[in-house]
Amino acid sequence: MCSAAHHHADGRSADALLRTAAQRWGSTTALVDASGGITFASLDQRVDALAAGLRARLPLRGTRVAVWLDKRVDTVALLFAAMRAGLLAVPVNPALRPAQVRATLLDCGAALLCTDSSRLQALTGDTPCAVISIDDDAALASLVDAGRGLPSAPAQRDSDELALLLYTSGSTGQPKGVMVSHANLLAGAQSVAQFQALSQDDRLLVALPLSFDAGFSQITSAWAAGACAVLLEHLFAADIQRAIDQYQITGITAVPPLYLQLLALAASSGSGASLRFFANTGGHLSAEQWQALQARWPRAQPIPMYGLTEAFRASWLPRAHLATSLGAIGIAIPNARLHVLRPDGSACAVGEYGELVQQGPLVTRGYWNDPARSAERFRPGPDGDAAVWSGDTVYADHAGILWFVGRRDEQIKTSGYRVSPTEVEAAAAACGVATCVALGVPDPRLGQAIVLVVERTTDDADSGRSFGPGPDGSGADDASRAAPDEPDPENTRLLAALRRKLSSWQVPQRIIYWPGVLPRNANGKFDRPAIRASLLTSEPTKTS
Repeated sequence: MCSAAHHHADGRSADALLRTAAQRWGSTTALVDASGGITFASLDQRVDALAAGLRARLPLRGTRVAVWLDKRVDTVALLFAAMRAGLLAVPVNPALRPAQVRATLLDCGAALLCTDSSRLQALTGDTPCAVISIDDDAALASLVDAGRGLPSAPAQRDSDELALLLYTSGSTGQPKGVMVSHANLLAGAQSVAQFQALSQDDRLLVALPLSFDAGFSQITSAWAAGACAVLLEHLFAADIQRAIDQYQITGITAVPPLYLQLLALAASSGSGASLRFFANTGGHLSAEQWQALQARWPRAQPIPMYGLTEAFRASWLPRAHLATSLGAIGIAIPNARLHVLRPDGSACAVGEYGELVQQGPLVTRGYWNDPARSAERFRPGPDGDAAVWSGDTVYADHAGILWFVGRRDEQIKTSGYRVSPTEVEAAAAACGVATCVALGVPDPRLGQAIVLVVERTTDDADSGRSFGPGPDGSGADDASRAAPDEPDPENTRLLAALRRKLSSWQVPQRIIYWPGVLPRNANGKFDRPAIRASLLTSEPTKTS
């Protein structure tokens, strides 16, 4: 695995953020969830008790502890307890399907899963590790009792040790665990707190999953400044708007689709007057979209950001550049060194397209148990230090401001999620589709929309294939219509089957049937650029 030139933060661990905050601001509220708030001092004591229990149960350093729960105080406490105990915390997205959770548990070799009874029931069958059900008071009390009298943390701490595994979808469709060290988390918390100018007066809305680096970092960066993090489980944009006013939120970080949904709400649905800033993650917003948000919250500062899970955050656009460069991804954040490089590693000229390469203490340690993919993405940078090669194409203008051009690889970025085409194609194959290609095409609402292109030969058309049972009485929705007033039963069945196999953000927005054989390149692989180009010019045949 790649090893970066990381700072040793005096042997500190990421959970020291909480310990330090408890010492400085003990009686201040650290976290708020649907049931209320908890102070830094009380949360630190809670983490101590859970960490001692985890150490008693899992004495081997670096053992993986997965947490599959919705956002609440206990979720955060368990993740920080695992880190304090010298274990490796694995936050699992609550929206994942049971099969995806099982794949994650197997990939990281989790020894323990902390979840609730309803999720445990959904897993069905044997879980690949031991389980603690958090809503079983006896089980949680037993864990705490096991640790009574034991120290909560190992005697020797090293900030270069791994703290978190953050799972991100890879281009092969297999789960990919990004190895995040304590030093990475500390540097990230300090960096964000610095460029967002966080203070003890701030209240940050955590609307993103804690399995997202940006979601988790809202907690760590808030605590670095003594600020409060408000955990929100939301179904609709209106929930976010209400929460901003209810909790007097001063800062929010969200994915572009959520901002576009907020813009679609009536202005009277909430004032947002408490907001000091709003920042993006997981996708690009255009200058026009930033301006619309500025008009919605005129007292708040837009903070355009860009980053990738493999290196946390990379860039931001300071206030001084908003008037001239809105729509750009900006300049390097504190603790990041950015380069725009040609394939041979030489520096690009002003205005020349190249790959964004990042160095510094935010660069993570590679992919869990995957030296081949780690070596591909984590390679030395221009000065020989470890770097992450983003796979994203950017250019720098004469002022040194970076502008995003596009993704070099085929990964689809939709609704802030990275989706592997292979995973969508595999699900379609399991639904009876013989040959297909999943692609991302530009979409103003989602960033990219997933389109499934199905190869249709004469035999297919005559075969009367079924894609499984139809939807449960709900009928065809807009995404499964061949024409405005003509529901397509085949598409309806296929989409219904795909929804049972994929997370909501992985389900294609459209299905297109390609007449004849899909184009291949010289290596016999699907010629994705040619297929995409055809979609963007003239669609071959019936679309959903």
